[in-house]
Amino acid sequence: MSKKINFLVRVVVFSLITTFFISCDREFSDIGANIVGDNHYGLLCDSTSTVIAYNQSLGAVQTNNLPINSIGYYNNPVFGKTTACFLTQLQMNDGSLVVYNKNTVSIDSVYLYVPYYSTYVSTDSDSGDSTYTLDSIQGSNPIKLSVYRSNFQLNDYDPLTGFQQKQKYYSDQQSDVEFSTPMLSRLNNSTDTSQNDSFTFKSSQIKFFETTTDGSGNVTVTSTVRTRMAPGMYMDLDKTPFLNDILKTSDDNLINNSAFKNYYKGLYFKVEPNASSANQGSLARMNFAQGKITIIYHDQTSSTDVTSIKRTITLNMTGNSLNTLNNEFINPVTPDVTNGDSELYLKGGNGSMAVIDLFGKQDIRHYENGVSVNGSNNVPDELDDLRNPSNGQLPMINDASLTFYVKQNAMTGAPEPNRVYLYDLNNNRPIIDYYYDNTNGITPKYNKYVHGGILVKSDGTLVNVANGDRGYKYSVKLTNHIRNLIKNDSTNVRLGLVVTESIMSASNVYLKNPFPYIDDSSSKAAKYFPMMSVANPFGTILYGSKQGTDNPDNKRIKLRIYYTKPE
Repeated sequence: MSKKINFLVRVVVFSLITTFFISCDREFSDIGANIVGDNHYGLLCDSTSTVIAYNQSLGAVQTNNLPINSIGYYNNPVFGKTTACFLTQLQMNDGSLVVYNKNTVSIDSVYLYVPYYSTYVSTDSDSGDSTYTLDSIQGSNPIKLSVYRSNFQLNDYDPLTGFQQKQKYYSDQQSDVEFSTPMLSRLNNSTDTSQNDSFTFKSSQIKFFETTTDGSGNVTVTSTVRTRMAPGMYMDLDKTPFLNDILKTSDDNLINNSAFKNYYKGLYFKVEPNASSANQGSLARMNFAQGKITIIYHDQTSSTDVTSIKRTITLNMTGNSLNTLNNEFINPVTPDVTNGDSELYLKGGNGSMAVIDLFGKQDIRHYENGVSVNGSNNVPDELDDLRNPSNGQLPMINDASLTFYVKQNAMTGAPEPNRVYLYDLNNNRPIIDYYYDNTNGITPKYNKYVHGGILVKSDGTLVNVANGDRGYKYSVKLTNHIRNLIKNDSTNVRLGLVVTESIMSASNVYLKNPFPYIDDSSSKAAKYFPMMSVANPFGTILYGSKQGTDNPDNKRIKLRIYYTKPE
């Protein structure tokens, strides 16, 4: 009972804190009254600072060895079609395999299983069956899913660097994989089309039933459940290729995982539209490293004992992997780098992001000994003015946030990312407020909730997709970042804004084609991109910084700074 109470307390506290910290677009009188009473203790609000934000297309991104991969085919009503395929090496669970008699060895069954992200709900006391809800899956229509033995080598290290650097593979390499991979006969060739031509991501439990064998060797499946597993990708695989390619191959190929991966390159999961739902489909985010192939076979007991016994070998999907992403964008990104864009298209995977300049770009004057003089100093004039107040005393920054409003009429019917991530684009790292925030949410997806970037409704409460809620805004706290810019003369770095799958990872991957992050003529280019944005295939459209025909002023990006003026 105490655990339930503790959980409820966490939910209530988290909801209250989230509502306070994200509701930064309310009038200051309301916020001040909630924080410090009616007199506000001299707090003031400045929301006049210039923000320029524009779109940036990404092109191909590095997608090998991601912790979360996308697989499926999905037609996003806003961003268009995405086809995500997957390639993985296999590794022997025991590190090696000994087959005692390759002439008599036989396979009973081979199956593949990869668990979905799911949450346990309850168990029926009569049947023993459990129910689950699935997470990280969009759409419910069937797709065509084919699994082949791959012949594409996924190297650990790049031979072009003398094997000194780790090999990088990119999201646009589907054609390379398929050029090397014979796709004449798929491994998931079951007559059950739900395992191939009409594959769907089901929430039902995986069940294995007991079998009986009569005197003639005939096998009968009983109604008694032997094993239950959480929902996942399940396929019966063709026994013959695994018999010939693994159990009967040379012992040299099975002596260790290094030799095995060099011989058996891996599996390729090819996704195509299903014939009955060519414009719909479904797409999942999965951790394939938790997947495995189980081979149940019979071999003699030892090199000297010919008695046949049942054995099992497990092949784990923990080797190198590659996620290919093929997009057909409806809304091509055409940025206005100078003036900013009226709409911002944030799209995960190999999609697009927003680039943000705080305090504008005008730089025609600077300060010398507190006096404004003509001449550039590579600092925006607005920031110079904040650093050099007329009374000579710097304001005390109490709070600062960037608020991004969702263009709701443009996002109708489309899945919305739960969170956005604001980072230092110049140095490819989080801003300082990210590191200062150690708060934990009710789930890991809501950790660092003070720093924010969480999708909320107009009243500041969390979006509940199950209830049909639609997002209104994302707000990101950058109080310490602004303090450092004003008080410590920190570099006013360019910021990047992306969708994210997990706020807890700030790791980066490579861009195949870097883009300049200072100006179009600069030799400085962004080579990296947040890995967890690649892992999230969805997107959102936000109101930008530029005035447009459908971009009201109260929905444009706002930088709000709450401060105390010295006496």
